[in-house]
Formats: sequence, structure tokens, C-alpha cells
Amino acid sequence: MIRPCQPTDHQAIFDIINDAAQAYRGIIPADRWHEPYMPMEELLHEIDSGVNFWGYVEGDELIGVMGIQPVKDVTLIRHAYVRTAHRNQGIGGQLLKFLLKTTDTPVLIGTWAAATWAIAFYEKYGFRQVTIKEKNRLLRTYWTISERQVETSVVLADGRWLA
Repeated sequence: MIRPCQPTDHQAIFDIINDAAQAYRGIIPADRWHEPYMPMEELLHEIDSGVNFWGYVEGDELIGVMGIQPVKDVTLIRHAYVRTAHRNQGIGGQLLKFLLKTTDTPVLIGTWAAATWAIAFYEKYGFRQVTIKEKNRLLRTYWTISERQVETSVVLADGRWLA
């Protein structure tokens, strides 16, 4: 079942993100990795900044999360993670398809350039990488991230953006 996350889910969201982000260890640039990958303060800042998390629940356990954030004239998919023990079961795809139905604006996704599995996942759902020049412009326009993260990321766009 997919449902909106509540304040009572913050610890579970934190746990899911930091469990699933272990896949980035040794893959993303070393200067971008830290423990925990997303501290609780950062998670709460993201929520306060307008990221609305949705969760995939199995039984009574939250096992996957994905955020959605309207910014200016687009919608961003943010912080998509599934517990390591539940990967490759279609949970991320279900969350993504659900969230895509909730918006009429173009959808953009930023991820690490080195996370080839994440890029392939989004491409499976019709997203395409934008050019480097466009990526740099989009990341500086719609995200609040460091220049180093701009350098080491890619942006994928849906058909509404690419049309």
C-alpha cells in the first residue's frame, strides 16, 4: 500500500534512506559520502522545504519512500529509497508511477552520475538524461545543492519536459 508519510514516520524514513544509501558507498565521490548519509536534521530540513514523502507499506512496516516536491513550474522526485532487503521487488517503480499520476507539471529527477543503476531505473520509466549544459542550469534553478554536487550529478526529465 502507498500512503503519505506522517511525522511519526520520520525515524523510519531516516532508517530507510540511510540503509539504502549504503549502495552509494565507494561509488559516489568520496567527498560527497558521509555517515549518516542523510542526517536527521537534513531530512527534517528537506521536509520543511516542501518535500512530501510517500511510503510503501507492507504489513505495518514502511519499506520504501519517495519524495515529491513542486518547485516553480516543475515537480521534482526526491530521495527515492527502498530498504536493502526489499530491493528489486518493484516497490520503487510502484512509488514512481503513483507519484507521476499526482502532477501535471514536467518532472525532473537528479541523481549521482556514478549511480548507473538509478539512472537505468528512471530510464526504464521513460525519463531521459538532459545535456550537461541543461543539467547544470536545471540543478542551479530547481535544487539547492553545492557546486560539487552539480558537478557529480545528472538530471533526468520526463516526456513533458522533453516535449
